[in-house]
Amino acid sequence: MTYGNADPGEGKGVKKGTLASSVYQQLREDLLRGALETETKLRVEWVVSRYGAGASPVREALNRLAAEGLLGRHDQRGFFLMPVSAAELEELTRTRCWLEERALRESIAHRTAEWEEQLVLALHRLARAERRLPEDPSTNNPEWEKLHRAFHRALIAACRSHWLIGFCEQLSDQASRYRLIAQNTPGTGRDDLGEHRIIAERALDGDADGAVEALLNHYRLTAAMCMERLAQGHDPRAGGGRTARSRK
Repeated sequence: MTYGNADPGEGKGVKKGTLASSVYQQLREDLLRGALETETKLRVEWVVSRYGAGASPVREALNRLAAEGLLGRHDQRGFFLMPVSAAELEELTRTRCWLEERALRESIAHRTAEWEEQLVLALHRLARAERRLPEDPSTNNPEWEKLHRAFHRALIAACRSHWLIGFCEQLSDQASRYRLIAQNTPGTGRDDLGEHRIIAERALDGDADGAVEALLNHYRLTAAMCMERLAQGHDPRAGGGRTARSRK
């Protein structure tokens, strides 16, 4: 395959911004669902080949993901997937708990009938979705992932701060990398749906203290499961194997 300066679609009425957005969305989804190996370099040529866009929109998409913290970037050395670590997970979980406690308390304090309806609907949709793919029980269902994010977003939607919601969603993106580890922890017997239902019920009852307690316990349990797997040397994108080394 030959890579030139021209982008596919240029000259055919397709804008570079549209191509960059398409690559960004596809690559972001792959990053969040763990479809790419940890710490692997993402060469522009490889991304061009995988996602079918030219070098210019690919670089734009990679730079955007790096600005969001979903990719790392070395000057003159390109982009790479961010490694996972126990230290980062501890800081991430602590910060996420701080921010989402404030967001959830504000959301409950300023709840409306519409917010309640949207939260009930989000929980209902999550409950109806299969978490794992029937054909591959070791892999999360992308539809469940989408509905899971929608539920947590609905919880804090009434907090009256788009800045706070944005920060919480950015932390959620980072946390998704670690949930890939926790989902494969054997013998946990975890009731994910039950945890989400308790959070929602307490929020709908106006029990801010109870809802916050349930939400933070939910996050901390996930973090504890991840810590256990990290201590065993497991990597979320190496098929459950030992932590992968960077490819040079």
